[in-house]
Amino acid sequence: MSATILPLRPRHDAGPSLTPMLELCGGDLGEVNRVILDRMQSPVALIPELAGHLIAGGGKRLRPMLTLACARLLDYGGQRHHRLAASVEFIHTATLLHDDVVDGSDLRRGKSTANTIWGNPASVLVGDFLFSRSFELMVEDGSLRVLRILSGASAVIAEGEVAQLTAQRNVDTSEDRYLEIITAKTAVLFAAACQIAAVVAERPPAVEAALEAYGRNLGIAFQLVDDAIDYVSDAATMGKDAGDDFRDGKVTLPVILAFSRGNDAERKFWRDAMLGRAAGDEELVHARQLLASSGAIADTLARARHYGTRAADALAGFPANPAKAALLEAVEFAISRAY
Repeated sequence: MSATILPLRPRHDAGPSLTPMLELCGGDLGEVNRVILDRMQSPVALIPELAGHLIAGGGKRLRPMLTLACARLLDYGGQRHHRLAASVEFIHTATLLHDDVVDGSDLRRGKSTANTIWGNPASVLVGDFLFSRSFELMVEDGSLRVLRILSGASAVIAEGEVAQLTAQRNVDTSEDRYLEIITAKTAVLFAAACQIAAVVAERPPAVEAALEAYGRNLGIAFQLVDDAIDYVSDAATMGKDAGDDFRDGKVTLPVILAFSRGNDAERKFWRDAMLGRAAGDEELVHARQLLASSGAIADTLARARHYGTRAADALAGFPANPAKAALLEAVEFAISRAY
């Protein structure tokens, strides 16, 4: 199968965007895309067909771009980061395929999910194939340190997904527990994507730690914004069905905050909604009202800004250059994005 990876479309407003990072890493990203297209091939035709549906579907490529931009930040002049960035994207794509099966999602990036087209078994197995390709790329790189970071991240991501599943529909989940879950399922891959750049550039542990902290805090901020926009945005903007978290009984931070601040009637509403007893369109409208009146959405976004600030602070020791500016704007983009 021949697939074309859609380019990132720059935003047309004056707000923060990933355009500086894309312009900085454009040539490198082309090399990464070539690795991705080559390694998703298989004589089993369904594999590249299904994988290409998601991989070539116009995603932001944020995680591999973080690897590339961090390598630029460190003036790395080699090519190892191309394959490793592709490995990061394969891990991410595999988790998306598995997530859509677990969640029963119908839309991803504005398109029908792979599981709705080819079924759950095929989506799970192709996700496994992409994980395997990712590990092949890690092994080919030859660095045990890189292998330890990315394989460890893969294990933690899986743990985070299982932890989220066990917390599903449980409105008594604490904020601290929820932050642990999203750190595992989302932020760890951001962190690993950044950290491996320091490994290939042969920088000391302090640099690894700084880039890991940048990525981890950026990932937490990114997920918290996702939690909020599921309730305040729409399907056309998000590329997925609005209110999916509500209908799926996902106890995200806005729900945790609104539940903790609610009266008895409001707490009963949230319990019933998360258990699926009352999670229709009318209940979603009421949920949005409660989230707004309780300040849960505003406070979720405030927490996202807090972690964004921590991400930016992690880069304080690096000299000013276009790569640092692009990484800092990525933080602003993550917090202010409308999709």
